[in-house]
Amino acid sequence: MPEFTEAEPLTEPVEADAQAAPPPTPPGDAAAALSIRGLGKRFGETVAVNGISLDVPVGSFYGLVGPNGAGKTTTLSMATGLLRPDVGEIWIQGIDVWKNPLEAKRLVGILADGVRLFDRLSGQQLVTYSGLLSGMTRETVAERVADLLNLLDLQDAAGTLVVDYSAGMTKKIALACALVHAPRLLVLDEPFESVDPVSAANIRDILQGYVRSGGTVIVSSHSMDLVQRMCDHVAVIAAGRVVAAGTIDEVRNGSTLEDRFVELVGGRHHAEGPAWLNIS
Repeated sequence: MPEFTEAEPLTEPVEADAQAAPPPTPPGDAAAALSIRGLGKRFGETVAVNGISLDVPVGSFYGLVGPNGAGKTTTLSMATGLLRPDVGEIWIQGIDVWKNPLEAKRLVGILADGVRLFDRLSGQQLVTYSGLLSGMTRETVAERVADLLNLLDLQDAAGTLVVDYSAGMTKKIALACALVHAPRLLVLDEPFESVDPVSAANIRDILQGYVRSGGTVIVSSHSMDLVQRMCDHVAVIAAGRVVAAGTIDEVRNGSTLEDRFVELVGGRHHAEGPAWLNIS
């Protein structure tokens, strides 16, 4: 079990120069579902990710939390091959994401926040398309699509164009696309946003069953209560750095995850507001 770590602040921003990156530490064969070493990304003068190193154990339900602009989405985009890092190394089950991208991407399913779907397809067509892209036979894809639509309570909307789906239904069909090829690692960016409580509970059950069967889930969320109840490991990211990582109990250190999060990232103002808001 990984030891709890609390990172020291970096004094210098990461340089957008591959030669400036620290030498990568190979993670071995498949010791971790995801291994990140010295990851950095800059957009113009803004350092979005500043030297992140992280190991996600195989079979874990791993939460990634941080304030807006902390670098969570950028980190996940680089970790899954959607965005090329300026510096650093990434392995999925021991496979280098950027040296062997096709082999690595076969192992991962992604629900990326804000990425447009082919929404002029029906839900059934979209999941079928995703399955065929992974190289499965039509017979296998058809069987899995039927199972996923039933599992996510989307069978009645199978023939409806995705553009006409509600926000919650869109999240669920995107999750079906991520699951159809039975990945070893599932990376979900804000999967419960805009999802109703009943659907959210069903999705949690599906994900927990997936982890029990040996899969690994990484979920980015702003809901500390949800992460505390659902995940067994968590990393807190602030200003592009990992400020704490470990098991849920190690990171929260006897407090709630929300209180510990605020303590680590700062920003709470103990003020009651201006006098004119005091109605009494």
